[in-house]
Amino acid sequence: MKDKFIKNGIEYVRQGDYYIPNLTVPDETEYQIGKYGSLRRTFLKEHHNWLYSTLLMQGTLLKHLAEIDETCHSTLNDMMSKMAEQEGVTEQLKATDQMAWVQKMNSIKHRAEEFILLEYVYVMEGA
Repeated sequence: MKDKFIKNGIEYVRQGDYYIPNLTVPDETEYQIGKYGSLRRTFLKEHHNWLYSTLLMQGTLLKHLAEIDETCHSTLNDMMSKMAEQEGVTEQLKATDQMAWVQKMNSIKHRAEEFILLEYVYVMEGA
C-alpha cells in the first residue's frame, strides 16, 4: 500500500491502518502582542471560539491581534491628550499640584480605557 496519496488537492499520509489528511497552518509573521491584543485573544477564545479557530487556521490571528493592539494604543493616547486638554489638565497643574494632576490623569486613563475595551476589544464587528 502507498504511504501517501493526493485526492482533491489534499495530501493524505498513512498512519497505521488509516490515512490522515496532512494539514498544516500557514506560517505567520512575528508580531508583538501587547495588553489589548492579549485581552482580545482571551475574549475570542472564551466567547467566539469559532472565529478564534478560523483566524488561527488561516494564519491571520497574530496579525489581527497586533492590529487591535496598535489601534487601541494609538486611540488611547489620542483620547487621553484630548480629554486632558478639555478638562484643563496641563503641565502647569502638574508643576503646582502633582496629586491633583495624577488623580485627574488616572481618571482620564480609566475612562478612555473603558471606551477602548468596549469599542475595540470586546466586539465582533471588524473581526
